Amino acid sequence: MKVAVFDTHKFEKEYLLEANGEKNELKLLDTYLTVDTVELANGYDAISIFTEDDASEKVLDKLKKLGVKFIVLRSAGFNNVDIAHAKKLGIRVARVPEYSPYAVAEFTVAVMLSLNRKLTRTHYRIMEMNYSLDGLVGFDMHGKTVGIVGTGKIGRVVVKILHGFGCRLLTYDVVEDPELIEQYGLIYTDLDTLCHQSDIITLHAPLTAQTHHMINERRIVRMKNGVMLINASRGALVNTKDVIDGLKSKHIGYFGMDVYEEEKGLFFEDHSEDILEDDQIARLMAFNNVFISSHQAFLTDTALKNIAKTTIENLDCLEKGEACENEIK
Repeated sequence: MKVAVFDTHKFEKEYLLEANGEKNELKLLDTYLTVDTVELANGYDAISIFTEDDASEKVLDKLKKLGVKFIVLRSAGFNNVDIAHAKKLGIRVARVPEYSPYAVAEFTVAVMLSLNRKLTRTHYRIMEMNYSLDGLVGFDMHGKTVGIVGTGKIGRVVVKILHGFGCRLLTYDVVEDPELIEQYGLIYTDLDTLCHQSDIITLHAPLTAQTHHMINERRIVRMKNGVMLINASRGALVNTKDVIDGLKSKHIGYFGMDVYEEEKGLFFEDHSEDILEDDQIARLMAFNNVFISSHQAFLTDTALKNIAKTTIENLDCLEKGEACENEIK
């Protein structure tokens, strides 16, 4: 099968090619899928897309006219695809629901520790021969209350890790997990209560109409003074402007962001020679209590192998016309 792979990155190419072998004819493109670039899929049976590609209604209509039958995402999230319209057009869509929850969970806790113990500031001080400890005081994680928003595959691993630190664990999720309650003493509560009681809040929820900007001015005001907020899920779970205001007022004491609601065209790319035009990200970079990474939490060799393997398996399944467990209904 001929497959146009949009938004291909250097870090994933070898994994995709190895997983594919000789099965499909892959055209690896470094271009985003948009209404202007969709013609690159002309003559292809399927396309593969990443998190910032646009598979909205207009793009899907053009894909249908070009003869594209299948879309396989190299991600778990699918908020960039109009699933209802794809179904209407008869285009089957599959995703990678799980690649390595450990990768994201471990990265999340690493960001917590880095912010808490001021590891980035420490490193730059040492590089300047400044061995002073002033301004580097952190806190014990043991005994702190951590609010975990979402106890899916990633959130579950975060629970297990933080339980090992001796944290008191609160969570908000529409579905309660009795196993987590029994084994780790997890306390399910509503989101406002979680915000009010937590010393650290970490987000592991999908982006939906209901979760969009779930962290906003109203909820930030309810948080403890000096709260640590971590987002390694989807950028638009937080209202960035409100978070900046919270940082400026010092109500938010620490902010770790691996995702950003305006990351398209910014993250995953080298802009070292460019003028930064995004005022919000520029403001965030000015805070010494903010840790920014560019959608890196998933990036382990295990995750990349699993993403590539599942992507090719999804293509095989769809081409054969079989039921696909990863198909988005």
